[in-house]
Amino acid sequence: MTPTASKTARTALSVNLNKVALVRNTRHLGIPSVTRAARLCLEAGAQGITVHPRPDERHIRPDDVYKLAEVLATWPEPREFNIEGNPFHNLMDFVRELRPSQATFVPDSEGQFTSDHGWSFPQDAERLKPLIAECKALGVRVSLFMDPAPEQMAAAKAVDADRVELYTEPYAAAFGTAQQAVELRRYAEAAKAAQQAGLGVNAGHDLSLRNLTPFVSQVPGVLEVSIGHAFVADALEIGYAEAVRAYLRCLEARPDGVLLG
Repeated sequence: MTPTASKTARTALSVNLNKVALVRNTRHLGIPSVTRAARLCLEAGAQGITVHPRPDERHIRPDDVYKLAEVLATWPEPREFNIEGNPFHNLMDFVRELRPSQATFVPDSEGQFTSDHGWSFPQDAERLKPLIAECKALGVRVSLFMDPAPEQMAAAKAVDADRVELYTEPYAAAFGTAQQAVELRRYAEAAKAAQQAGLGVNAGHDLSLRNLTPFVSQVPGVLEVSIGHAFVADALEIGYAEAVRAYLRCLEARPDGVLLG
């Protein structure tokens, strides 16, 4: 799909497996298995797998990243491997060795609880440029984790990013309130500005079965969503495969309830 894809085009689902690893890490039994979770999600139709290996290894560990890279590389049909992280911490080591489909640059501090803001321009431009160039020389697509600020999108393109991932927690927090429509308009404008600048648009953080369809219905041209916490919570109740199918149905549903053909 191109960066200006229609808002009625299918949006890819990339399943973030961090929380599977978090549960496994509470014991020394190797369960639940991150690679088995990936296979079950891919078999059910997920278009990609995402991991965010933090320096403190609180969930995904380096060994997981290498094993998942092997799963994706040997999968019968092309599937995306998206590795997230701060390029000034440990992300670039994985990119250089594994050359994943996509590297998502996230401006987290080392001990940060969870991602909670995007890059800022012009402040971050000069230090991001050489690392983006290195990724692209390796054949790795670069997505920048960004707040939904339309005025920042041209600057993200100016450092040669391929995509932006819109940080969706503010939308998720407003969902079901009077502020929901305001947030949706803000994300729609940010997506339009990104596409006008020549960027593809991804989205992620606190998206769920409750709020996903309204988001992709109102925000034009979202190419990919990365969903982890809510997905794993749903999978605990209904299983990986049914959770994948449920999220795919959300992505395929139009506001009138008709599924895309």
